[in-house]
Order: sequence, then C-alpha cells, then structure tokens
Amino acid sequence: MHADVEIAAWRPELRDDFARLNRAWLEHYELLEDVDRVVLQRPEALILAPGGQIYFALAGQDVVGTCAAIPVSATVIELAKLAVSPTAQNRGVGRRLCEAVIAFARRSGASRVVLTSNHRLTAALRLYRALGFCDAPLPDDTPYTTADVYMILDLASSLP
Repeated sequence: MHADVEIAAWRPELRDDFARLNRAWLEHYELLEDVDRVVLQRPEALILAPGGQIYFALAGQDVVGTCAAIPVSATVIELAKLAVSPTAQNRGVGRRLCEAVIAFARRSGASRVVLTSNHRLTAALRLYRALGFCDAPLPDDTPYTTADVYMILDLASSLP
C-alpha cells in the first residue's frame, strides 16, 4: 500500500474525513475530549488559519489517514491528530504523514516539533520514537486531560 498512497495537503472536500478518522480512534480508545470535538469541528479556524496544515493519505479515492501540523509558536509546530484507518495500518502510512508534518515544520523555520499522546497508543509511540522524538515532561498547560505522554523532536539535531 505504501507506493499506492499519495500524501496530499488540505482540501475542503476532505474535511469530513479528518473528523471521521480521528473520531474513530479517539472513541475506540475512549480518549475523545471536548477539546478534540472543537478542533475536529473547526479545523479551518484552529489549524489552517494560524498557519498550520492538515495532510491526508489517499489510496485512490479513499482517505486512509490524516495528520495535522499546528503552529504553537514561531519556532514550534505540534504534530497532532494522527489517524490511520485500520485497513491501512502497519504499512508506512502513519510514518509518511508524520514525515509530511516534520517537513512542513522545517519549511516553516521551526526548531522543534512537539506532540502529546497517551501511553496506551503503543504503536504510535513506537513510530514517534523511531522518527527521533524524545520523551519530555508533560507541560502544565496541556489542554488534554487524557494526555500522559509528551514528546519533542529537535529539528536542529535530527536528519533533514
């Protein structure tokens, strides 16, 4: 599937797929919070308008994954809302979506990429570590009550 999947930037007609894919995994793991609902309902205002991007993994006409790059500051991009359809998991789709966010961060001039997660998402955490993310203390201002993992990728010390 890796070769058959195209990574594409935001298109308005894919808006519902962003919400659908993320709701599916968040509900599956019982991690859906009010802050998620707001972001999934308003991606244009909360992700795109501040200068972020949403990427989609397309297998033909099917949207099989998505991931967002959200500006936190002029030098920090958050990797958020990584979702891959169960039929496309373990095929490199999540990695390619993360790589698109990291490339976006580099082009934006960011010095690091951050993310929050939950310890139960073991496959995602393995992927993040394989991409060079390192565990760090969870910030006090994290808006997610279910988040118990915080990771940082220092772009200055990671490979381009």
